Amino acid sequence: MLDSPEPKGLVPFTEESLELIKQHIAKNHNEECEEDDLKPDPALEVGKELPFIYGDLSRGMVSEPLEDVDSYYYVKKNTFMVLNKNRTIFRFNAASILCTLSPFSSIRGTTIKVLVHPFFRLLILISVLIDCIFMSMKNWSIWITAIENTLLGIYTFEILVKIIARGVWAGSFSFLGDLWNWLDFSVTLFEIIIRYSPLNFILNLKTVRTLRILKIIPLNQGLKSLVETLIQCLKKLFGAIILTLFFLSIFSLIGMGLFMGNLKHKCLRWPQENENETLHNRTGNPYYIRETENFYYLEGEQYALLCGNTTDAGQCPEGYVCVKAGINPDRGYTNFDNFGWALLALFRLMTQDYPEALYHQILYASGKSYMIFFVVVSFWFAFYLASLFLGTLAMVYEEGKHATAGKSKKREPKFQQPIKQLQEGREEVESKTTQIELKKRSSASINTSLDVLEEEDTPKHKEEFKKSQKKCPLYWHRFAKTFMIWNCSPCWLKLKEFVHRLITDPFTDLFLLICIILNIYFLTWEHYPMSDDNSCLLSIGNLVFVGIFTAEMVFKIIAMQPYWYFQVGWNIFDSVIVFQGLAELYLANVEGLALFRSFRILRIFKLGKYWPTFEILMLTLGNSLMALQDLILLLFTFIFFSAVFGMKLFGWSYKACVCRIDENCHLPRWHMYDFFHSCLNVFRILCGEWIETLWDCMEVAGQPWCISFYMMVILIGNLLILYLFLALVSSFSSYKDSTSEENNEAKNIQLAMARIKKGVNYVLHKILCKKKNVPQETTDHVNDTYIKENISDHTLSELSNTQDFFKDKEKSSGTEKNTMTDNESQSLIPSPSVSETVPIASGESDIENLDNKEIQSKSGNGDSRDKIKQSSSSECSTVDIAISEEEEMVYECEKSKHLKNGFEQRSSPGQISRVSKKGKIWQNIRKTCCKIVENSWFKCFIGLVTLLSTGALAFEDIYIDQRKTIKILLEYADMIFTYIFILEMLLKWMAYGFKAYFSNVWYKLDFMVVIVFCLSLLGKTREDLKPLTSIKFLRALRVLSQFERMKVVVRGLIKTTLSTLNVFLVCLMIWLVFSIMGVHLFAGTFYECIDPTSEERFPVSEVMNRSQCENLVLNESMPWENAKLNFDNVGNGFLSLLQVATFNGWITIMNSAVDSVGVNMQPDFEYNLYMYCYFISFVILGLFLPLSMLISVIITNFNKHKIKISSNIFITVKQRKQYRKLKRLMYEDSHRPVPRPGNKFQGFIFDLVTNQVFNVIVMVLIYVQAITIMIQSDEQSQQMDTAVYWINSIFVMLYTIECILKLISFHCYYFTIIWNIFDFMVVIFSITGLLLPMTVGYYLVPPSLVQLILLSRIIHSLRLGKGPKVFHNLMFPLMLSLPALLNIGLFIFLIMFIYAIFGMYNFAYVKKEAGINDVSNFETFGSSMLCLFQVTIFAGWDGMLNAIFNSKWSDCDPDKINPGTQVRGDCGNPSVGIFYFVSYILIAWLVIVNMYIVVVMEFLSIASKKKARTLSEDDFRKFFQVWKRFDPDRTQYIDSSQLSDFAAALDPPLFMAKPNKGQLIAMDLPMAVGDRIHCLDILLAFTKRVMGKDARVEKLLSEVESGFVLANPFKITYEPITTTLKRKQEAVSATIIQRAYKNYRLRQNDKNTSDVHVIDGDGDVQAAKEGIYFDKVKEKSTIQSQI
Repeated sequence: MLDSPEPKGLVPFTEESLELIKQHIAKNHNEECEEDDLKPDPALEVGKELPFIYGDLSRGMVSEPLEDVDSYYYVKKNTFMVLNKNRTIFRFNAASILCTLSPFSSIRGTTIKVLVHPFFRLLILISVLIDCIFMSMKNWSIWITAIENTLLGIYTFEILVKIIARGVWAGSFSFLGDLWNWLDFSVTLFEIIIRYSPLNFILNLKTVRTLRILKIIPLNQGLKSLVETLIQCLKKLFGAIILTLFFLSIFSLIGMGLFMGNLKHKCLRWPQENENETLHNRTGNPYYIRETENFYYLEGEQYALLCGNTTDAGQCPEGYVCVKAGINPDRGYTNFDNFGWALLALFRLMTQDYPEALYHQILYASGKSYMIFFVVVSFWFAFYLASLFLGTLAMVYEEGKHATAGKSKKREPKFQQPIKQLQEGREEVESKTTQIELKKRSSASINTSLDVLEEEDTPKHKEEFKKSQKKCPLYWHRFAKTFMIWNCSPCWLKLKEFVHRLITDPFTDLFLLICIILNIYFLTWEHYPMSDDNSCLLSIGNLVFVGIFTAEMVFKIIAMQPYWYFQVGWNIFDSVIVFQGLAELYLANVEGLALFRSFRILRIFKLGKYWPTFEILMLTLGNSLMALQDLILLLFTFIFFSAVFGMKLFGWSYKACVCRIDENCHLPRWHMYDFFHSCLNVFRILCGEWIETLWDCMEVAGQPWCISFYMMVILIGNLLILYLFLALVSSFSSYKDSTSEENNEAKNIQLAMARIKKGVNYVLHKILCKKKNVPQETTDHVNDTYIKENISDHTLSELSNTQDFFKDKEKSSGTEKNTMTDNESQSLIPSPSVSETVPIASGESDIENLDNKEIQSKSGNGDSRDKIKQSSSSECSTVDIAISEEEEMVYECEKSKHLKNGFEQRSSPGQISRVSKKGKIWQNIRKTCCKIVENSWFKCFIGLVTLLSTGALAFEDIYIDQRKTIKILLEYADMIFTYIFILEMLLKWMAYGFKAYFSNVWYKLDFMVVIVFCLSLLGKTREDLKPLTSIKFLRALRVLSQFERMKVVVRGLIKTTLSTLNVFLVCLMIWLVFSIMGVHLFAGTFYECIDPTSEERFPVSEVMNRSQCENLVLNESMPWENAKLNFDNVGNGFLSLLQVATFNGWITIMNSAVDSVGVNMQPDFEYNLYMYCYFISFVILGLFLPLSMLISVIITNFNKHKIKISSNIFITVKQRKQYRKLKRLMYEDSHRPVPRPGNKFQGFIFDLVTNQVFNVIVMVLIYVQAITIMIQSDEQSQQMDTAVYWINSIFVMLYTIECILKLISFHCYYFTIIWNIFDFMVVIFSITGLLLPMTVGYYLVPPSLVQLILLSRIIHSLRLGKGPKVFHNLMFPLMLSLPALLNIGLFIFLIMFIYAIFGMYNFAYVKKEAGINDVSNFETFGSSMLCLFQVTIFAGWDGMLNAIFNSKWSDCDPDKINPGTQVRGDCGNPSVGIFYFVSYILIAWLVIVNMYIVVVMEFLSIASKKKARTLSEDDFRKFFQVWKRFDPDRTQYIDSSQLSDFAAALDPPLFMAKPNKGQLIAMDLPMAVGDRIHCLDILLAFTKRVMGKDARVEKLLSEVESGFVLANPFKITYEPITTTLKRKQEAVSATIIQRAYKNYRLRQNDKNTSDVHVIDGDGDVQAAKEGIYFDKVKEKSTIQSQI
């Protein structure tokens, strides 16, 4: 029974069963081979239902011990099984040890029955939920305490039941064998101690009770499994976490070295004459004071202005001096003064929380040049490490998904038969029910129209109908059949048929679609303030639409009958909308129900009925959320737990110490005193905004607890969110944007549009036919000219082979065939035929996959000339460029038209009469132009001029008028650039012709840029045309057409994004819903009365509404101002939602919404508190889910095009070769081994420095030197400074000694290794850094210079073979992605450059406030790039837009004189600013998403190649590296005896562990003379073993063989004489023969010895037998060795 693989039935667990298990364990105690094969069955895990294949569960077996049906647990774990009435599996240990009762004990049996009963788990779950509710409450009462005591008793009872039923420690299924029981026991014990002991001084112990919330996880089997999966994720993420901590530490140390103490530099008022006091501190600074009024403050700023002593740092105003004084910004928490605070600052930059503030602080204090540090940090942490975590999590998720699919496939055959039987039984029942219903149905109800309708509706909603039948009881079906199927009279049936024809007419659906679109337009038309006429019009429109939708519902009910009408989901939705509209009209005058009109937005979703993409996405979303319900529940459980934990831990501190964070001692908006605010705080942390609330928390509750709590929420919460995000992206990957599953409404719309188009064409045809009475001669002349113009730009060979060319291009799509050399592309040899033809000029084209060599071969085909028609010699082009897609369509269209008109004779554009001298001159001119434009030097010159013309734009800043010389040079340069580009354009016109030129997209772009040049020059001639000069920024677009890397990126972005347009529109519709809802909720409510003196809002106690504000203070009106970001109309709503989506300025918007009271009412603090729910809903439904949709579709397109070209779509052909070389370099060390010197002393040193121990010592020294930097701080003692100096000197000395030793041992080979050169430079710079302060002074040389130089050696940790291998594996995807990332980086730099120039032209003189200041502004190119960098990482753009919104007299001065320029005013342009930032954010988001995808997909491809049974070039290279060791003479053969060792020496996947001789023999390898085996035979056999057997493998084997032959052209020929399998058979046969012969000889000897006289007797006979015995043993061992 134990060994049977078949499922056994349910057997009671008795004492005999226990004895049998013990006997089996004792018997197989030393035989592990059988037990190792046993694995637990996933279908029989604890908590799952027992499959029906194991038989029925009788009443006597419920809650009784049963023999475990899983042999793994029954045999190895010594367990028994218990099932409850729901067939849920419970397991218990059968061993009776450590206070564990016997399985047959009545006490244990009773507790087991209690434990497995479903009501017991339900009781515990209800108790936990009630406890969660009470924990979230703030106000306590006596009855709550009584209930809590009751709950504590229930938890104690649960623990006692589990201990008795499971035992204390008897195995993995005992009480202490489950970690969740440890948690329950600990929490209950602490709660009992706290509640019933006088030790109330330990307040933090009370927060332990909140861990009870986590008890929800073990009560749900899905949550429990998910937590185990996430724990496995953490194990896989261990390397990424270590690498992240490593880089965080390194950049923190660099930040300490660069910025330590700099953030204390402030502008201090210089002491006046009457101020004699001098302030000192222990650092010797005479101006060291605390924060006082002597510091300089910007208007509206809380902290003093920072400054620096370098030229590019912030400067103090007149009368102030920059000194190191006071505390650090942000209450002293933002600094780099020691390692802890530097680590927190770097973690803040890594999570990109409020980074713009830290940028500005550092740039003010240290200088703008240090922006490079932040760029590197942002790329490394916010991009690469984020991609690393995403890639690892994606890999783990895909592994789990494939593992689950594999388990289900394994289980499918096992349970297939019972499932089939159940399905057959259900189908029989359903068929009988259907027959009964059909018999009962009246024959009158079956008419033609209804049959058509039912045929259309029933297949689509068949599953829903079946589900509804199963859910509803029988009596409800009878009621529905009786009252909801209307078959009254023949007149009613005729009316029904008429209405059915009306409602199913295509034009009816078109009319309804137009009504829906108009209704959406009416919904978006609402705004504030709105006139009475508009309000009346909207009200009338609402009545009309409600009437139309009501009529639609009524007609459909008549046509379909209610029974069938409500079987369709869209019909139910339509009826809900109708009832909502009617209820709104009925309750319109009821006070308090005005918000009921917000449900009008549901009408927008009616559009989905006619939009298949929307319907498919919504269905996919619904299915995904249902599949991920456990993950979503776990995320909300964690949020709830964090909120309660934070409230219990910090709530009292916020109330008691509120005066530390608020001057008026009022609780701030973001606190954790009550549960709702604590939830909001946790939600804000998970959205990435945590640093500001952390400052408040540290002020009121201390640093250790706050930092620990915040780190827990950030790390665990983001892990859950990322895992959910990847799960959603993976689920949306199944979406396909196709119209194959269109519903009837969508088909009707297409049918109606087709009819309308047909009617319009018919009318136009009738009208145009009357105007066709034109003379035939005129028509012929016009058409002939038209044909000439359209075919003149193609060569003879192109026109003759157009069809073949198109076919060849389709075949070659997705592969790179640019094999044409430079000499071929520039060849202009005339054709020896009668007519001269200029060969194809390899011009630039959109299509990069054209085989130019193939085209040329076709051009030279003589047969094609007969097919060419002649053309006039005066046409432009005889030079062809690669045909674009647009040319194909135009040519085919024109060809069909001309063939229809009968114009079949066409003149050739490429033949020129030899008699015509003018024709020869024209031909030579065009040849010369073609040579010029195709010359590589000409292309390089144009590229250089393009870069110069683009770079010249950066000099045109606000100081250009003060730099007269540069301004004049730029004006002349613009003229020169314009003439050069015009000349280039003319040359290309001459060479290619007009049509070929304008058929190329990149040439069109060049033409547009030339127009821009001309317009900008024209704008300088007249004052009224001066605005034309502002379009000069478009000149930079020419860079796109000049560089192949830019073209590749543009094409890649188009490929990945164009097909996402449909999904983007769906996401836009979701945003439209939220925007309209925002207009309904907040329109006109963001206005407030502002005090002009303090610029703060008046309290409600002084001003309650607008009228009081206008009549305040002796009839002097106060400003009743609106928030700059509001929901007064849909456009403003979209902009506000964009700020919420980017988490920039969203806090201000939410504050305005939460404080809103009503229209013309003064806002009050948190009056409308629950309006936070609107923004939370938008972040979840309007941001998170649509983002998952978009990214999933982009990833799908990326993979699709990547598979087509078998490479990354963002790299060029040359870079693909570099990619392979880079991959090869990453796998092996690039330098050659250094030979050991012959000198003994040098050899001894060589052995020393090449020893692994020496390398370990050097790495330890590097880490120790990093630790010495960690222990330093800003205001450390003088003794510490001296110690640090000597420590640095010691490290410099040790590194110098290492360098000298390597120089002695390596000689000149030392400088052949790049790492040695790096170490040598570190030593030189370190020595210079130590000696330089002695010569130039310590003030000019920063004291941390030497430390940072020495710290740079820590990069050795990333070196292959030196640092941890996991670092190399994690850095590998980034290195392989570098070519694509470089191309994308260049593209985004170009976009930043263009937008920076545009910003300089439009926002250079904007008033400095909010996000525009002395550091971030658009005055110069550098400052503009700083602003664009912030916007690229979605940081601080709300402040810049806020400053640009200053366009009124009250906010800015339009007539302000700007010194040094003629421009007046400091106002902004809101509409231009909105377009500027919104467009840039969309482009930047698109590019950055593709950058993430490149790295993550590279990571996944590497992981998939490791798991898949595939071989790469690196595997073959490693094979030959190992081969060299076994075949040093390069004979291409090894002895068969070496084959086993060779196979064991290979790397995976070719590796074969010993013992492997049996597997090698089975490969049947050919053997040559001398039992030698050839290299190629071994390689092919090993490849076949790894890859398997299919057509793909055969192709790979042929490629491997051909590649080997090419690599070894002088291969030694051989003739195999046998194979390994035959040789083994021969050896076995010989062994058998020898054994038989020896037995025969032995018998003969025995017979002979019986006749011999026994003189020496027994001794000789014994010796002979022993010799024979040893011969047998030797023979047997020889055979085994051969095997």
